[in-house]
Amino acid sequence: MAWDFATEPEFQEHLDWMRALVRDEVWPIETVFDDLGYDGFKRAIAPLQDRVKERGLWAAHLPPDLGGQGYGQVKLGLMHEILGTSPLAPAVFGNAAPDSGNSEILALAGSNDQKDRYLHPLLAGDLRSAFSMTEPETAGSDPTLLQTRAVKDGDDWVINGHKWFSTNGSIADFLIVMAVTDPDARPHQRASMFIVDADTPGVHVVRDVATMEHPGESFGHYGNHAEIRYEDVRVPADALLGGEGEGFLIAQHRLGPGRIHHAMRWLGVSRRAFDALCERAVSRHAFGSVLADKQSIQNFVADSAAEMHAARLMTLHAAWKMDNEGASAARTEISMIKFYGARVLHDVIDRAIQVHGALGYSTDLPLEAMYRYARAARLYDGADEVHRQSVARRVLRGYEPTDVPSEHVPTRREAARERFADLLEAVTSND
Repeated sequence: MAWDFATEPEFQEHLDWMRALVRDEVWPIETVFDDLGYDGFKRAIAPLQDRVKERGLWAAHLPPDLGGQGYGQVKLGLMHEILGTSPLAPAVFGNAAPDSGNSEILALAGSNDQKDRYLHPLLAGDLRSAFSMTEPETAGSDPTLLQTRAVKDGDDWVINGHKWFSTNGSIADFLIVMAVTDPDARPHQRASMFIVDADTPGVHVVRDVATMEHPGESFGHYGNHAEIRYEDVRVPADALLGGEGEGFLIAQHRLGPGRIHHAMRWLGVSRRAFDALCERAVSRHAFGSVLADKQSIQNFVADSAAEMHAARLMTLHAAWKMDNEGASAARTEISMIKFYGARVLHDVIDRAIQVHGALGYSTDLPLEAMYRYARAARLYDGADEVHRQSVARRVLRGYEPTDVPSEHVPTRREAARERFADLLEAVTSND
């Protein structure tokens, strides 16, 4: 099958419009975000959100019947490359995590009542959500080890467990909780998903976990990672999202596209850092010439350009394969872009900081914040080592072991001479 990801002129106009809006209207908000607070930020972006909706680009990841455009992963990837240049841009376009992923889950597996109660208000910005799966006691890269339990009690389910890194958990109106409903089932059929209202008795938010990206625990209402204890949390039967035992299946529908969007957003961050690197290189003088004349800096530029180009092609190809052959067919490509893209993101930002010296290390530029953000890329959505292992296993399935008999095995040269003995004899005789 031939493959390409050419962009139609009409869609390219959308991308150009997005790029200008994000650069001219969203980037400046970054410098005053801490002063605005979350409520001020919402007021600041409300006019921008209206413009996005008028353009028809709001929540574009959703199917048309829910107000999205039904775009495939290639187009969504190109959009996320632009949105990735600012941590604030996704909120302007109605696809900020985790609400964007949760809206996809609700669109895929939610009942009509669940969509009315949660999805539509979520898309309208009237509700906020959290995805509560990761646990401090189990390996995050192996969700088959989850310990949180949901037990049937009459017509209700009772949930008990301990979660953390539930993004938005401390400010969410509702949480999507992954819990084991059948511990004796096959590993990927043990867990189910539940919608839990945040004010349900027994939902205890312990704290917002401080991280390298957000060192202070109290960093406002944007991007927190909550630790939560669920203690005898009772929810009705209709809180079950999808069917019993379908938690992993539903999560995979969320994670495949999500990893493509991550990788494309990383390219957006990388490009912004790369532009800063190049501008600095042609502007800063040291030891008799601009930095751009130094071989080490030229290597930084060349390596960064090549790595970003490779990562972009890999990601768009993974997106194209998902569009044309489905998520399962693109599993290897998605795993590759996850660990390769994370490394490119880190390395490009690191070089940009090095070229800027003390300025790059300071908070006067966004590079240091990008650097802290980049470190997490090697962890979330599965540690890089897990994705490398997954790629290697799938690649090696295409190879058969070579039988090595106990007797003497001819060398390649001996085998070749035996095969072409007649020809060699003829050539020798002619000589």
